[in-house]
Amino acid sequence: MPVFSIGEFSKVTGLTVKTLRFYHEQGLLVPSCIDEETGYRYYAPAKVEAARAITLLRGLDFSVGEIREILSRAAQENDLLDVMERQRTVIEAKIRGYRRVIAALDQFIANEREARLIMTNLSLEIEEKDVAPILMAGVRMKGKYSECGKGFSRIGRSLGRQIQGKAFLLLYDQEFREEDAEFEACLPIRAGKAVAGISVRELPGGHCVSLVHRGPYNDLGRSYARVLQYIHEKGYKVATPSREIYHKGPGMIFKGNPKNYLTEIQMFIDAESPQTSC
Repeated sequence: MPVFSIGEFSKVTGLTVKTLRFYHEQGLLVPSCIDEETGYRYYAPAKVEAARAITLLRGLDFSVGEIREILSRAAQENDLLDVMERQRTVIEAKIRGYRRVIAALDQFIANEREARLIMTNLSLEIEEKDVAPILMAGVRMKGKYSECGKGFSRIGRSLGRQIQGKAFLLLYDQEFREEDAEFEACLPIRAGKAVAGISVRELPGGHCVSLVHRGPYNDLGRSYARVLQYIHEKGYKVATPSREIYHKGPGMIFKGNPKNYLTEIQMFIDAESPQTSC
């Protein structure tokens, strides 16, 4: 079988002799035979295909280890082209995944920039105020916060004519809970009696720290951070439940623009019981 000397093989493949020796040491491109007396390396013509594949993969920033694995599979299956085609399919799938990642990152970056711009341009400030008691109808719920609409609808069907004022939530958890949050969907009413599943009672007032958040509900965390920072600075202790009052949000038919939603956060405080700090 005719073989190429290392110099000839270098000329055929466009790889330097130094590179061919390196690939030999790394087990990527092993000579077909080595002269025992001179130590000269010789390569069979069949090695040219592997050399071209290595050159391509190195140019695509594949590591030596990755290339070794690809060539090992090709040697086992005795068909480099099949292995390269499968490798292309794998990479194509990764590209689709990366495109989804890029799209998600682009959306996150756009949302963050917009949220920062909104927060920068807002003139709304944190305030402390006293809230008067109100008569309310409420549906106690456990689940996702987004399910609160079911509670509001239930109250509307039973006490629609008595409703006066904005819908609000009473939040009984001190932390965010994804699936099993404890909350109460509430609506202020003029009068009314409790019915199955709907509590009617006077909700006590109190002193609270308040901030009106403008923007989507999923950005409320930014405003909660401002309120809680203020509370920590003052040394207050938070009392539960806190409230979210929905001054402007999605309508019954049209969702409206989430950028213009107005949600008031009210966190009630007990100034006589100072908050511990670390």
